[in-house]
Amino acid sequence: MDYDIVISGGGIAGLTAAAGFASAGFSTLCVDPTPPVTEREADGADLRTTAFLQPAQSFLEEIGLWSRLADHAMPLQVMRIVDAGGPVAEPRVTRDFDAADLSDKPFGWNLPNWLLRREMAARLGELANVNFRPGTGTTALFTREGEARVTLSDGSKVRCRMVVAADGRASPMRQAADIDVKTTRFGQKALAFAVTHPIPHCNVSTEIHRTGGPFTLVPLPDLDGRPCSAVVWMEDGPKAQHLFDLDAATFQAEMSERSCFLFGPLELASRRTLWPIIAQEAERLSSQRLALVAEAAHVVPPIGAQGLNMSLKDLAALRDLAMSRPEGLGDAQMLDAYHRSRITDIRARVAGITALNRISQLSAQPLRDIRAKGLDALYGLKPVRTSLMQMGLGARG
Repeated sequence: MDYDIVISGGGIAGLTAAAGFASAGFSTLCVDPTPPVTEREADGADLRTTAFLQPAQSFLEEIGLWSRLADHAMPLQVMRIVDAGGPVAEPRVTRDFDAADLSDKPFGWNLPNWLLRREMAARLGELANVNFRPGTGTTALFTREGEARVTLSDGSKVRCRMVVAADGRASPMRQAADIDVKTTRFGQKALAFAVTHPIPHCNVSTEIHRTGGPFTLVPLPDLDGRPCSAVVWMEDGPKAQHLFDLDAATFQAEMSERSCFLFGPLELASRRTLWPIIAQEAERLSSQRLALVAEAAHVVPPIGAQGLNMSLKDLAALRDLAMSRPEGLGDAQMLDAYHRSRITDIRARVAGITALNRISQLSAQPLRDIRAKGLDALYGLKPVRTSLMQMGLGARG
């Protein structure tokens, strides 16, 4: 056998999986057709950010990644939800979900995706039993009861006990295993970029609802002495494309108005990128010698920092099963147990976030008024508010 585990995909989830399995003692190969872009201004850099919630941070600490990330992470103490769905773009309902209501830790910690790739790839370089081969992808999969054989884009073939598909929403390994997916399209796209602003964010992540989808500002470390935030701006597809094509000055005026000037005038601090918004879930999380994780298994709109945190729950569950019974790595018993352990939570979260996104898109004024009243009512009931925060952190399924 060439390796215990082959990981298809070298994004954040794939790199985390490689670190997790290698640190647990499994010989691991991680491949990705595209080398990671690890500089902020480089072409192809992923300017989105990831907020690691409390359970995810604990997992990263266990597998030796958090020590490389902690100094770059911005703590998130408060999640603020703002409804600005009135006739003019101004806050009419503002509600804070404070991590202090649950524990003495922040909700989470925010990091840029390009930096995550840099630090995670560096961590793999410290581990003796992992081989990271960027620039090489997976092209074919053949499995039988005792092993899997993976064909790589350089023409070589490798044998392993388990394949982990962390290769995205169009996963080649999932397609090779003939696992179907259910996809929901919202007609939305998301603009991702960084901004500076005169009013400090005070470690508050702010989600502003009006029409088309939320406008979310997530704290980043100061840039050139000015407060800085990462922005994800979700809009109906044609409008998002129109915004993407605007010149910088006009775009800054548009985004400042959409932010209700809560942080003062916003200034672009990066280039803009544009992403399609979908929800997607695989009908199964495993097949013979194959486990699906992250966006190969589920995709959700960027609401509530759920996407990658769901992915890390996949990885933690899969790693724990492997460590509890290493002699059964990749067998039917292990992979069936993995599917059962994660599928209910995944389906519930995909359905819940899909519903929240539909609500965030509302454009008719009476429906926007109902949304505002609903937010107000939910926040006003402390047991409900606390339960929502615990569910968001993954403490309850």
